[in-house]
Amino acid sequence: MIVLGVDPGLANLGLGLVEGDVRKARHLYHVCLTTESAWLMPRRLQYLHEEVARLLAEYRPDAVAIEDQILRRQADVAFKVGQAFGVVQLACAQAGVPIHAYGPMQVKRSLVGTGRADKEQIIYMVKATLGIRELFNNHAADALALALTHLAHQPMRAASARLA
Repeated sequence: MIVLGVDPGLANLGLGLVEGDVRKARHLYHVCLTTESAWLMPRRLQYLHEEVARLLAEYRPDAVAIEDQILRRQADVAFKVGQAFGVVQLACAQAGVPIHAYGPMQVKRSLVGTGRADKEQIIYMVKATLGIRELFNNHAADALALALTHLAHQPMRAASARLA
């Protein structure tokens, strides 16, 4: 199974691809897409859409795992993240790839075993699980963490589908 993890954001959108299952995951690719604040909004969204669509076409993932954030304090940030979230959903719908949303607490519990894990613990577990030594962008690390979370949840999803 190939999973694309997405940490949505307008200025920084993290993408991470993994392959395998919960016991043996392999790192395929990661990147942080950045858009300039000076760009007009349509240009920023177009760039994100094009890059996500390109990755979907190139790697043909079986699923997309995206962070489902609820930003209640900053409406302007929530609006911008929501636009990036929508662009990713559009690209996935066009490619026919199912999307699965995970909250930050689910990711932390899945990778570290506790919902109170900090950023450094998540990055450490992503590196250890995938055998990555290099330091990389936090947004890309979050995207890889989301992809790994989906791999961990996949056996339960498959069992539920068989029962239904």
